[in-house]
Formats: sequence, structure tokens, C-alpha cells
Amino acid sequence: KQTVLDDLKDAGKDVIGVGKIYDIFAGKGITETTANHGNKKNMEKVFELQKKDFNGLCYINLVDFDMKYGHRRDTLGYKNALEEFDAWLPKLYAQMTDEDILIVDADHGCDPTFKGTDHTREYIPILMYGKGLKQGTDLGTRPTFADIGKTVEEYLLGSCVDDEKAIGKSFLQDIM
Repeated sequence: KQTVLDDLKDAGKDVIGVGKIYDIFAGKGITETTANHGNKKNMEKVFELQKKDFNGLCYINLVDFDMKYGHRRDTLGYKNALEEFDAWLPKLYAQMTDEDILIVDADHGCDPTFKGTDHTREYIPILMYGKGLKQGTDLGTRPTFADIGKTVEEYLLGSCVDDEKAIGKSFLQDIM
């Protein structure tokens, strides 16, 4: 099925995947890819990409949170990975342009303190940063993860591709 990544690519936008993005989407809609090398190497690639002149989306998967710590219920490893990511944020922010938007979310809930190795949460966090965004906006509990995709699509294309079967609703008007 056509995805937002396909819509962006079809519109001539760059769709750069870092980490498992290419695998997750079976290569559909991706214009450039860097394979998964763990959180540290993937973030180094993002810092490198921030210096590149591209028009579109850089989509990164920090798989260590899920694969190494979440499913294995390694709370100390998860904590350390969060602290490491927190330490990268100032550099990430400093290299962002006035038009850039950073969206940090999870692909599913994986509480490292819960028993078992399966997914543990129905909802995911959505944290956003951008120089042009409203501060302190509470998006509430969204009905679907697809709302993020529709928001990205509206931001980068100026509107959402009109498809009555589309899943998700943009929240761009709530954050701009």
C-alpha cells in the first residue's frame, strides 16, 4: 500500500532512512539508506546528514532502545541509552535550521521494567522540537500512530495526499 514515504518520494522529496528504516518499509519510499549500526553510529550519521543540503525527511531508528534494552528488560542499559541520547540532543538542536522539526517517538511500547519480552504499552510518546513550533502543546492521546505520518506529510508537502482510505489525521495546525 502507498505510504507517506512513497508520497514524499513521488513529490521529489528526499527520504533518507538511517537504521532499520529501509527494512521496516521494505525499501518502499526510500531515496537513500544507511544500515543499522546501533544508536551511537546511527546518531553520528544523522549529525553528518544535518550538514547535507537535502529537502525532505531524515528518518532514523534507534533500535538499541528496543532490541538491546526494551525486549531484554535491561533497565540499566535502557537508562544509559536514554542518558546518551539526552547528551546528543544539544548538538542535534544546534545543527537544526529554522524550518527543521524533530519528532521523537517510539514504534511501540516496550517497558523494560515489565515481565516477559513482548510489547507492553498501547500508546507511544511523541516529543517534538522546532524553532517555529508552539511550546508546551499537549496533543493528548492520539487515536493512531499514523497521525505522525500525516503531520509529516502535511508539513513537507503543504497538504495531505487526498485518499479517503488514508489512516491518520495531521496535528500540524495544533503545533504551528
